[in-house]
Amino acid sequence: MKNLLITGGAGFIGSNFARYMLGKYPDYRIVIYDKLTYAGNLDNLRDLEEDARYTFVQGDICDLKHVDWVVGKEQIDTIVNFAAETHVDRSLMEPGSFILTDVYGTHVLLEATKEFKLERYHQVSTDEVYGQVLEGAASESSPIATRSPYAASKAGGDLLVLAYFTSFNLPVTITRGSNNIGPYQYPEKVVPVWVTNAIDGKPLPVYGDGLQMRDYQYVEDHCAGIDMVLRKGALGEVYNLGTGSETRNIDMANIILDLLDKPRSLIQHITDRPGHDRRYALDVNKIRALGWQSQYTFEQALEKTVRWYQQNEWWWRKIKSGELYREYYHKHYAGREVK
Repeated sequence: MKNLLITGGAGFIGSNFARYMLGKYPDYRIVIYDKLTYAGNLDNLRDLEEDARYTFVQGDICDLKHVDWVVGKEQIDTIVNFAAETHVDRSLMEPGSFILTDVYGTHVLLEATKEFKLERYHQVSTDEVYGQVLEGAASESSPIATRSPYAASKAGGDLLVLAYFTSFNLPVTITRGSNNIGPYQYPEKVVPVWVTNAIDGKPLPVYGDGLQMRDYQYVEDHCAGIDMVLRKGALGEVYNLGTGSETRNIDMANIILDLLDKPRSLIQHITDRPGHDRRYALDVNKIRALGWQSQYTFEQALEKTVRWYQQNEWWWRKIKSGELYREYYHKHYAGREVK
């Protein structure tokens, strides 16, 4: 595996993965394939522009002919699929686009893998396919129990990947990651929203009582885990990726405010999200058995993330000042304050 097509590579995790792989493997070539929707941003890849091993192609994974053209032209041997509609809140507003990209787009990439006899196809998925886990932790054999259109669309993609392994013997693997934090995360997700709002002294919108629990991992750990599965993972297998421990959202909000020396009075409870999963938890023993281990504690990951947003206002201010972002933020949060 030396010529990688990273779909969705202009997004948060995909751009970090491209940077990680180019830094670790001098003989790799990376082709980023991205539609450049609202969350795809060439600023995420600015530091790679002078690297001769990096190529960017704008395109939609639902476009079968274009995908085939890129795979053939660039002599791709491996696809790592980050391309997806990913935000639960947006999936509640517009589920159709999630089904199209996350399910049909996955089908297109699998067809290309089959047609060109690629060495590997890797699907980047999410712990949300397991639904809420109120006790214990979800293992890779736990049932799929989706509770949002986003989770359902990702589960549909996963099932297609596994079906292509069984039906066509495609060399596939899947990772299901917990929540990621780190540089270049679009400020619709909870951590960049809270950090950038706190920097500006604006309220931090907290769903319900804020006692929802998530496993937050640093994006670089996630990238290292995907790399590990690409090199050592068994074909046709699923691997959970996370720290194995959870944090309450309200506690994370308080830590962010403390790191930025902002008053906790900025916390603003709002009406909860429909069908909001109370807790996610992953059993990560399977990937640890490959030799992977997270390098950052939650506290270290959160502080690194907060400091990055402090030091890179040039990146997020242009996003948050844009009309599309302001319209989304107002539509989603206006009038939801708990009195």
